[in-house]
Amino acid sequence: MAIFSMIAAILYGALYLSRRAVAKATLSAETGQRERMLGSFLGGYVRSAFPYRISAQDPSIYFYGEESRVAFVSAMSRGLGGRGLAKITVQWEQEGEPLTLDEEMPVRLGEQQEGLGYRNRIVLYPAVDSFQIDYLSPDGDEADWVERWDGAERKSLPRAIRIRLRAAGEKKQWVVPIMMKALVR
Repeated sequence: MAIFSMIAAILYGALYLSRRAVAKATLSAETGQRERMLGSFLGGYVRSAFPYRISAQDPSIYFYGEESRVAFVSAMSRGLGGRGLAKITVQWEQEGEPLTLDEEMPVRLGEQQEGLGYRNRIVLYPAVDSFQIDYLSPDGDEADWVERWDGAERKSLPRAIRIRLRAAGEKKQWVVPIMMKALVR
């Protein structure tokens, strides 16, 4: 009887440990999938950034970036099935808040009418501890990253943006080139 209880205890321990290992692996896979999706989803919009001008006479480009917020026009609109221009705003407010993406179609800037059309808000990451965006200047070397970008002042798109995110104790970083800038060169 003692042998059977010892075998049962060993089997229970093995099953318990294997169940915990499966739960950890599932959580790790879900976290990895979320991070890959975030990089791919956000990267698609950034790579498709378009040098949108409010008027043909004004050389200013609509692309405004700060450390925790960026607004630009993208040539890709997921709300319209991957085609058409959309105004994109990615922002994060403070620690513990979600990272969000707003997509507005059609693009209306300046004195054009606001509020008409389609607007979509997506939570990219539910609880973010820190979020920072840097912008690579098109007229410099690889180390020329700046914290702010004003398209009206610089009259161009950045060459790339670097996104740094810390959530759930993990740090992630993506460097996304702006393809329209590469095509124009």
